[in-house]
Amino acid sequence: MATMPELNAVVDQKIELTPRLVILRVVADGWELPRFEAGQYVVLGLPPSAPRCRLCKPELKAPPADKLIRRAYSIASSSLLDEYMDFYISLVSNGALTPRLFALSEGDRLWMSARAVGMFTLADVAPGKNVVLVATGTGLAPYMSMLSTHLDCGGTQKMAVLHGASHSWDLGYRAELETLQHLCSNFTYVPTLDRPDDEPVPWPGHTGWVQHLWETGVVADAWGFPPTPDTTEVFLCGVPGMVEQMLPMLTDEGFREHGHSHPGEIHIEKF
Repeated sequence: MATMPELNAVVDQKIELTPRLVILRVVADGWELPRFEAGQYVVLGLPPSAPRCRLCKPELKAPPADKLIRRAYSIASSSLLDEYMDFYISLVSNGALTPRLFALSEGDRLWMSARAVGMFTLADVAPGKNVVLVATGTGLAPYMSMLSTHLDCGGTQKMAVLHGASHSWDLGYRAELETLQHLCSNFTYVPTLDRPDDEPVPWPGHTGWVQHLWETGVVADAWGFPPTPDTTEVFLCGVPGMVEQMLPMLTDEGFREHGHSHPGEIHIEKF
């Protein structure tokens, strides 16, 4: 029987944004964190014996007792740092791993892969092109890494984040993104809520699904010109429904999906 891998990493910081959203800062224990490109991911893992958080529901299926539960998570921290990695995680109540990750505290151990992978990066964006980053929920994570690594505050390249969530308290990193927008003339942040009636005070911003922000022209309003395939590349990260609705909108405007053998202006990372 194969032995279970050693838990090789430690929770250095845990920020509970809401009971269902957390940022975990993880450090390596006795080894060097892998180099990575902003937008890439690593795999986190815990044994089935690890406790589950109190908000969780029964698992849909009990995991094998002799294997780590492993899932891929995008790195939210800058690729210029090598001391730690941040992960922006949403609770899946009946899931296998997230209820166990939510039960962790500072100093607790977990497993992390020694290699970062993934093609959802800015590496293939043509020089001089602007970038629109569209996310639902924790799909924001890779964009936070991209911004903290690559945003040239006040530079010529324009970047925009369109972020959809159910409630205002689900808009993780909102304060940081609003600060960036205030400081950087070339950065735009547009959040939207799809359940604004739940807000304790009236929500002054956009409402509806994030994909509808593209249709209403919020990027063109902010930039002073419409984003086109010649000037702009679009990244999509989040629930499949958002991606499935955004794709035809973009292709109707001449954008093409990016792939290994066919370069394009639409980059996709699905949950």
